Amino acid sequence: MSPKKFLDLSHNIREGMITYKGLPAPIICDYWTREESKAFYGNDTTFHISKIEMVGNTGTYIDCPFHRYENGKDFTQIDLSHLVDLEGILIEAPYQSGLEIGKYLHQKAILIYTGWATYWNSEQYFENHPFVNEEAAFYLKEQKVKLVGIDSHNIDNTQKNTRPVHSILLKENILIVEHLCQLEGLRGHSFSFTAAPPKIENFGTFPVRAYATLH
Repeated sequence: MSPKKFLDLSHNIREGMITYKGLPAPIICDYWTREESKAFYGNDTTFHISKIEMVGNTGTYIDCPFHRYENGKDFTQIDLSHLVDLEGILIEAPYQSGLEIGKYLHQKAILIYTGWATYWNSEQYFENHPFVNEEAAFYLKEQKVKLVGIDSHNIDNTQKNTRPVHSILLKENILIVEHLCQLEGLRGHSFSFTAAPPKIENFGTFPVRAYATLH
């Protein structure tokens, strides 16, 4: 049996990185340095403990219903069957206003490749980014998909102050993953998709190590 092949679809998280304009960058620092740990261990045994301060919308992250709805499910209430080893479908949609989808999507993880990850960590990434329109969101809802991911700044149009796609999908417990990357590597492959966050109470969005298992 040949070894499984994995494709990492996540951005690195680093000190000072801005994921979403108006939200703070993560602060990553030492809580306990290796030098400090020497006082507690013998035989040159040392440990490092890091500390991070960040908002949930950092790097490649997943949204669950609590992000949008006060009584929506938080991460402790999301079953692993909605996060791990989901059968995936790649939809290629180079930047355009709107999205037409014509595949059978029931219970799948739908990953939308726009190519916008090329602009990650630049000013252009935040402006005029690709997004999913409301009509497509209703279609995804009707198809009862489990998760929708995109390699863009937001799944909604941020030039407006409404978020219909978040509202439509999260109301139906359809999870959203934003800021994916390297989706072009999925072309021509069947794959499964995983994006599992920690089990945090009263949290609606959090970074994930998103990846595909290529079949």
